[in-house]
Amino acid sequence: MAPLPPLPLLNLGGGPVAADFTGTRLGVCNLCEAICGLELTLENGAVTSIRGNDADPLSRGHICPKGVALADVYTDPDRLRRPVRRTGTGADATWTEIGWDEALDLVADGIAAAVNEHGKNALGTYVGNPNAHSLGAMTHGFELIKTFKTRNKFSASSVDQIPHMYVGMLQFGHQLLLPVPDLDRTSYLLVLGANPMASNGSLWTVPDFPQRVRELKARGGKLVVLDPRRTETAKVATEHHFVRPASDAVVLLAMVHTLFAEGLTRPAAYLRNSDVLEAAISDLTPEYAEQVSGVPADEIRRITREFAAADGAAAYGRMGLSTQGFGSLCQWAINLLNMLTGNLDRPGGVLFPEPAIDAAKNGLLGPGHFDVWRSRVRGMPEFGGELPVSCFSEEIETPGEGQIRAVLTIAGNPVLSTPDGRRLGEALSGLDFMASVDIYLNETTRHADVILPPTTALERDHYDLVFHMLSVRNTARFTPAVLARADDALHDWEIFRELALRVEKRIANKKPLLARVLHRTRLTMSPTAIVALLLTTGRKTSMRQLRKNPAGVDLGPLRPTLPGRLATKDKTIDLAPAPLVADLDRLRTSLPVPGPGELVLIGRRHKQDCNSWLHNSERLTRGKPRHHLLMNPGDLAERGLEDGAVVRVSSRVGSVEVEVAASDDMMPGVVSLPHGYGHQVEGTRLAHASTVPGVSINDLTDPDRLDVSGNAALSGVPVTVEALVPAVA
Repeated sequence: MAPLPPLPLLNLGGGPVAADFTGTRLGVCNLCEAICGLELTLENGAVTSIRGNDADPLSRGHICPKGVALADVYTDPDRLRRPVRRTGTGADATWTEIGWDEALDLVADGIAAAVNEHGKNALGTYVGNPNAHSLGAMTHGFELIKTFKTRNKFSASSVDQIPHMYVGMLQFGHQLLLPVPDLDRTSYLLVLGANPMASNGSLWTVPDFPQRVRELKARGGKLVVLDPRRTETAKVATEHHFVRPASDAVVLLAMVHTLFAEGLTRPAAYLRNSDVLEAAISDLTPEYAEQVSGVPADEIRRITREFAAADGAAAYGRMGLSTQGFGSLCQWAINLLNMLTGNLDRPGGVLFPEPAIDAAKNGLLGPGHFDVWRSRVRGMPEFGGELPVSCFSEEIETPGEGQIRAVLTIAGNPVLSTPDGRRLGEALSGLDFMASVDIYLNETTRHADVILPPTTALERDHYDLVFHMLSVRNTARFTPAVLARADDALHDWEIFRELALRVEKRIANKKPLLARVLHRTRLTMSPTAIVALLLTTGRKTSMRQLRKNPAGVDLGPLRPTLPGRLATKDKTIDLAPAPLVADLDRLRTSLPVPGPGELVLIGRRHKQDCNSWLHNSERLTRGKPRHHLLMNPGDLAERGLEDGAVVRVSSRVGSVEVEVAASDDMMPGVVSLPHGYGHQVEGTRLAHASTVPGVSINDLTDPDRLDVSGNAALSGVPVTVEALVPAVA
């Protein structure tokens, strides 16, 4: 079938280059949260080089290895370009290209059959991380999910950032009101469990972090890092302190305790319940924190005093804090440290960006809700309409009313990205029906009956609806498609539109007429048209202005906006939300303590990696192998292990075999594996990735280990490490 055009009056997309174009075009890298501006050189319509765009007001010419390799995804011979249908299973599976009409009907039929026979909750959906980086997924993908009305919705958010969003909802009134460090003006940056030298910032859009840190130091500022690994960020820091995994909340709350004990608080008028907070943490002293974390009490007090005295200070914590058993307490404590020192809503502290399209104001994303319903098997609470993905497998495996019989995944690879991924893969293989919207036949989509591949980033218009809300500077940028799509290709939003309309025709429970008309109108508008409309409501810039300035429009530095920016009813911030105060008892009694011979496993990321899906790029996997288990030399010696040996790493849920590397960068008692590896799986079509060594850390992570928000506790998993014993002949 031919691509499905939007209504002519609503098609505001840009013009891709001609097939024989030679010259330069501006683009954007949407692979990570830094959203760097690019300058692409093309010869006869092919991208020959990519560099950073010096004129971009946000990224300032910065580019990382992923951006340079952006065209590798477009040219990858393994990338799916047309729909495929599976026949057979396992090693006997074969994939056949089919037309769009047939493919879309097959998917609509499979979904409708499960819903009509077993009820709306018989469908499970999984939305992966790349959706936040796709304009079409943000405007139309979630509209598709709403069509199904299933409660069995899952996403990568619950192995990532739910604690941030949960605490944002409780304290600021909206799940996407997340203050970010004003790095360009701060004098003291405190970082826990984050590695922006590798990540380019996460829930903090801060391209060219290395140069910004150099500027921080040049003006006499400090970067202080607490992390169980001497990360790339720790290596450029003014000082680094080891901290035991999952003890960060105690350290941070001990800092807050110090603020009260030494009279260092400077609370704003819109903060309330300071007395409740002080009483709630009265026993969480620096001495107690030293016992459980390994950070000396004197150092905790010194850092707290320096932070409180600094001329603009910002505390920031990310994956190492969010993906542990006390993720919400960690993010709450980060907020408290910023608030009580007067650094919330202060230049040089942490501030709320003011994007041209403000999803927290315009209703694009709701304020969030928690525990409105619970999962069927384990009774876990939803957040923002999604259940914890740690519950995904059991909801497929367990018989009974509401059992998941069909699954739709969208740009996700949960078999590699979620706890006990091996078990999830086995569960997916037993479904009645599965479909995936994805450009790869990977460890997850190999279980699908039909795969619907959309165009890639270079072929579609782009505007970042999420990451301008988290940016270190207020800017706006619209990027038209650089390359023309093939005649038989569909954009992701067109796939979502067609699926929504076709499924609606087939399911028994139909919407009222007016709701169907509004739904169809939203689906019919192109993403670019929606952006143009939303820009008019924000009144900070316009589509016309953005087209005239393809490098982006500078809307200025972050500025104070409180209390007006708050989404709470009374425009105040509760320092002691009841659910978080209640969770302190669990912190006191349930801090993980390794058993005899056990170590604690944490993850890590590298600048060349992007979760699980860029290992098919040869240029991004060159050089020194990055897949090893990192272990302190003392821990190696204690177990009689040799550097470079293959070892067996075991947890409650499984075991893997991988090479170990001695590293003084690791805190004694802690080991580390990278996220996103483990591509040696039968039935995929990833020719290069399947040769990249490494194992999946999520064959070790435990779906029973959760934060109070429902986020998976991927960090701090107890493991044993032992030498491989040769098999007996």
